[in-house]
Amino acid sequence: MNLLIRIRNFLNWETPPKPDKKLLPEVYPHLKAFRLPLILTVIVMLVGTFGYVIIDNFTIMDAIYQTAVTFTTVGFGEIAPISDAGRIFTINLIIAGFAVFSSAIGILVNELNKGHIVAIMKERRMLYKVARLKKHFVVCYHNDYTIEVTKQLRKNHIPFIVIDPRKEIHEWAQEYKYPYYLEAEPHAELSMLKAHLSSAKGLITLSDSIADNIALIASVRLFEKEHYLPRPYYVISTAESMNDVEKLKKLGANTVVSPTKLTAQRVSAMAARPDMENLLEEFLYKSDNPIDMQEITVAKYSWVVLKKLKETHIREIANTSVVGITKKDGKFLSMPKGDTLLTSESRLLVIGTQEGIKITKDLLSKRVKPKELKFV
Repeated sequence: MNLLIRIRNFLNWETPPKPDKKLLPEVYPHLKAFRLPLILTVIVMLVGTFGYVIIDNFTIMDAIYQTAVTFTTVGFGEIAPISDAGRIFTINLIIAGFAVFSSAIGILVNELNKGHIVAIMKERRMLYKVARLKKHFVVCYHNDYTIEVTKQLRKNHIPFIVIDPRKEIHEWAQEYKYPYYLEAEPHAELSMLKAHLSSAKGLITLSDSIADNIALIASVRLFEKEHYLPRPYYVISTAESMNDVEKLKKLGANTVVSPTKLTAQRVSAMAARPDMENLLEEFLYKSDNPIDMQEITVAKYSWVVLKKLKETHIREIANTSVVGITKKDGKFLSMPKGDTLLTSESRLLVIGTQEGIKITKDLLSKRVKPKELKFV
């Protein structure tokens, strides 16, 4: 066993953390208020049972039944003749039972009005649903950007969970149809575990405060190191100024979007090319568009590594075109020629039909040269 543990540690084979019972909020502390009424109910039942047995020689079953009928004041009457001493005992049992029953109802109503038990049960059900998510995005902080981003994620069938520390997140989730959500501080490690970040594809932080975005990016990168995750998360953030954009990129954000810059670029593009105003929106954001564009990563084991682009015959087999290549060092090559050499971990920007892009992915994921190339 020790040898296996050493081998696993040497190879960095760590099981990613998943939501388990330790992450679930405990409901038992909120049930402590019910202990006293429950204990008193048991005591009253025991006293009543032994009382009827001793005073009027009831059998155990008759005594339990008579005690239950008397305790709950249902008014079924006597199941057997009771002596004067038994009637006095019954009167006291009714008073004790009414007092215990009334206090139990009061405590129950009080706890339900607080809403803690209901909230805990909702969170437990939500965590069990979140534990099934894979390759999802963790969207942090609710605002206008979050509403629009989640709309696009739903249209593209990309799973996501929204995290926000404010209590209103429950109302917002119902209003804007968030299928998964949590009321928690996004940068806390417990929140990341509850959001099943270990199986997520990436994280999107959309806070209006640059300090919140900085804290969250640093926490995510620290989470990666502490839990030995095999690949880094794709982190997307927002920033108002270009200085903040550079800061967030240096801290570990993969992509930082500046709404001010995007608005300026869109307006200038509309002014320069009015005929191209809706082309990009129709092309990228329409869900019913047959044409699609995706970025495909060339794996280290792929057969196309160190092959020329024209040798892959992607256009002939899948009817797709490579319009750009991002090298491992981040350098982007637009409209690559057929003699361009493909390297491992480079990313191909492919345009074509959805079916053609799927064929291209399968083609590039093979370890050996596919048989289809014999007929091209």
